[in-house]
Amino acid sequence: MSKITAAITGVQGYLPENIVTNDDLAKFVDTNNEWILSRTGIAERRIMKDGASSDMAAEAVKALLEKKGIDPLEIELVVLATVTPDYPFPSTANVVCDKVGMTNAWGYDLIAACSGFIYALQTGAKFIESGTHKKVLVIGVDKMSSIIDYEDRTTCVIFGDGAGVVLLEPNEEGLGVQDAILKSDGGGRKYLIQPAGGSAQPASIQTVEERLHYVKQEGKTVFKFAVTNMAEVSAEIMEKNNLTADDVDWLVPHQANLRIIDATAQRMGLPKEKVMINIQKYGNTTAGTLPLCLWDWEKQLKKGDNLILSAFGGGFTWGAVYLKWAYNS
Repeated sequence: MSKITAAITGVQGYLPENIVTNDDLAKFVDTNNEWILSRTGIAERRIMKDGASSDMAAEAVKALLEKKGIDPLEIELVVLATVTPDYPFPSTANVVCDKVGMTNAWGYDLIAACSGFIYALQTGAKFIESGTHKKVLVIGVDKMSSIIDYEDRTTCVIFGDGAGVVLLEPNEEGLGVQDAILKSDGGGRKYLIQPAGGSAQPASIQTVEERLHYVKQEGKTVFKFAVTNMAEVSAEIMEKNNLTADDVDWLVPHQANLRIIDATAQRMGLPKEKVMINIQKYGNTTAGTLPLCLWDWEKQLKKGDNLILSAFGGGFTWGAVYLKWAYNS
């Protein structure tokens, strides 16, 4: 019997209609288009005016199921990566299942910040590889605008809102997820964190007044860790699987900062034309960046293409996934 692998057989994204440019941000925070572009590579981002993370995720899932001709009742499991859940509980995965009519599915949320999607992808893949599940959805979604302080120019220029989803199904051709290296270091939490709202600092008048429910970041430290670790883990997974730069068809990098993406591609020996970059349009959508890249590039992907997905996130979390693309669009 052939070995079962977990293959991505479909991808879909969702982005809010509302576009906020760098010039828009400059109207209410001390910044400008040149400053943001030169330091991040971001020109604009999508911001959701009304609704929750589950609404974006549900729209992406509905469109994917329609595209694939799949009944919502066929979905067995939903693994949803987010740092902006609708509620502390129930899980946003459960809410999405309800909104889409996936009543035969069970699901849960996974928190790993910007690495959330690769963590969730590897998790979902194991349910396929075990033979217990045939149709698994892996979602990356974040409404970052809900936890961003728009008086803090160091963070508000970076993030946007969006959602992406992939369908995982069993494959016996050797396609799909091949390997993953996932890492974390909780000591990094002090450099990139949402301090209040959990059990460490429950919501109070004081936490609200001190603006502790917003993302706090020590940018220079995070940048240094991200450049080093995202680049190194991407090179590590190539070496582990005996891949040269010629073997890799696409780098799918987390869209946090263009300089981090460039450093990762350089460490892997990849030319820019092999790197998926859409940060200029969407900014950093946290768990949404990787599936949104796959969605944007879906028509260019060919069956058998070697992809390296790489990310770095708050906490710290980081890692890389090596997969073979399973279909032609």
